[in-house]
Amino acid sequence: MSEILNANPTIRNASDLPSRRRQGNGPSITKTAKGLFASTVPPAVYLADPFSPQSSDSEISDDDEGGIEPIDEQEIYDLISPIADPEHPLTLGSLSVVNLPDIHLTPTFPDKGDASPLTTLTVLITPTITHCSLATVIGLGVRVRLEQALPPRFRVDVRIKEGTHSTADQVNRQLGDKERVAAALENGTLVGVLRKMLEGCESGAV
Repeated sequence: MSEILNANPTIRNASDLPSRRRQGNGPSITKTAKGLFASTVPPAVYLADPFSPQSSDSEISDDDEGGIEPIDEQEIYDLISPIADPEHPLTLGSLSVVNLPDIHLTPTFPDKGDASPLTTLTVLITPTITHCSLATVIGLGVRVRLEQALPPRFRVDVRIKEGTHSTADQVNRQLGDKERVAAALENGTLVGVLRKMLEGCESGAV
């Protein structure tokens, strides 16, 4: 990129970021693991390379919830905080682009409460500047990471936090449109950027 949009972003120390991994309570990641939820999610659900051809739905068991502990907001944060910023050699967690209080898990069918078979995951991202032209790319990176790491029972909704970007409504429409997202992922240049952003996720780097 020829021009840095925000040359002096606010950076948080890695030790200040909320993480269950450092406490040793979260799932361990090994060289053979395919993701944070490798021990609980069938291999067909999570792909080590988000851009590899996906297995058909028939290969994914409908019983993927059996015996799985509930996934909470901290685990979601641990999944997306290591994503690299497309402009700076820093993570979205260290730049406070993603924050634990801005991650919400709610039953997709509220009338069924905890018995709802689907869960809606909403992640609000905060660009480092209000006119950030890479907000859509960052949102796509977060969405791709979550779509590939979580079981099918999750419905992922990634959007710009209200009041943090000058064109939030436009960006949110792009991120929420499945056809536009699919079309964007056919762009080789963009896919290369997203691959780079997701490189540090498997190692759990912050």
